[in-house]
Amino acid sequence: MSSPIPSKMKAWIYYEYGGVEVFKFESEVAVPELKDDQVLIKVVAASINPVDYKRRLGQFKAIDSPLPTIPGYDVAGVVVKVGSQVKGLKEGDEVYGDVNEKSMIHERPKQFGSLAEYTAVEERLLALRPKNLDFAQAASLPVAILTAYEGLESAGFSAGKSVLVLGGAGGVGSLVIQIAKLVFGASKVAATSSTGKLELLKSLGADLAIDYTKENFEDLQEKFDVVYDAVGQGDRAVKAVKEGGSVVFITGEAVPPGFFFRLHSDGEILKKLNPFLESGKIKPVLDPKGPYPFNKVNEAFAYLETNRAIGKVAIFPINP
Repeated sequence: MSSPIPSKMKAWIYYEYGGVEVFKFESEVAVPELKDDQVLIKVVAASINPVDYKRRLGQFKAIDSPLPTIPGYDVAGVVVKVGSQVKGLKEGDEVYGDVNEKSMIHERPKQFGSLAEYTAVEERLLALRPKNLDFAQAASLPVAILTAYEGLESAGFSAGKSVLVLGGAGGVGSLVIQIAKLVFGASKVAATSSTGKLELLKSLGADLAIDYTKENFEDLQEKFDVVYDAVGQGDRAVKAVKEGGSVVFITGEAVPPGFFFRLHSDGEILKKLNPFLESGKIKPVLDPKGPYPFNKVNEAFAYLETNRAIGKVAIFPINP
């Protein structure tokens, strides 16, 4: 017998744009209403992304959903209620996904995201949690792994091609290295990081780990079929690509021949990648300072905003 769903929940919420100080941790927030194509998830873990704090700072004000906002794109949890049109999920299923179908650039994201005890999500955005990953590991993946996979796909990446990953130790970069090698069959993966993170890059499968504090990647003799820029290097990034190649930008300005990649959340891609996760071939990378407990989300954001995080910053447990 499942426990009854309350009408109120704890959530992180902000009523105005600004720094970490605008966050409020409230316990009397209404549990979201369910649409026919959605499931209600009891959130067990979440993770945070740069888009969350850029949104809170008001950088997307013109296309944002109305305030107040419960932030959070990434979620892992348990289905506690299903809408009338839901076919593939049932109560008790453990799921993960990115709760916003379109990236911030396309349309207004959900007003009530994953940094809450409950969140309502369209069935098509979700996949079952990989059996070998705990909830915090699963919650660390959706935005980053979808951005990594879809970005490479959009660049026309395929077996036998080479890629340079700028920001290889970050949430997205750490997964681009692995997906390029293991899913797409890259001939060579190079990646940049600071000195202390070079061993991590190699452990993820990078053939060449470049210390950006000591050498300029654009001065390498070798050029690459694709440069995946996860840090916003603009003009420098395009100097490292082969003629006819492509540069994927996910932050900063896109410089030709590069393009700005916009994420589209898709549960089918998560399902496709699950076997790579369940076999242990692709591993989530979580920052060792985390996971942060639910009542310290503001501290987690303050840390993420230093740009020093390794991999992803997870929030767990949401429901202790």
